Amino acid sequence: MSASTAGLLAGLLLALVGATGGLGWCVVAVLLGAVGYLVGAQLDGRIDLTDLVPGRRRG
Repeated sequence: MSASTAGLLAGLLLALVGATGGLGWCVVAVLLGAVGYLVGAQLDGRIDLTDLVPGRRRG
């Protein structure tokens, strides 16, 4: 299992705890899953999120 898949599952599982509150929490679950996937993909080296962070350029 890749780190991005593990991150997606971790984000969805964490969001599942709060997803018992209705449609709003379902949206939160999807957003947390997406964040988990992005963090995992960053760790796998598939994407580079350092371009999104201002002031943290490598030289």
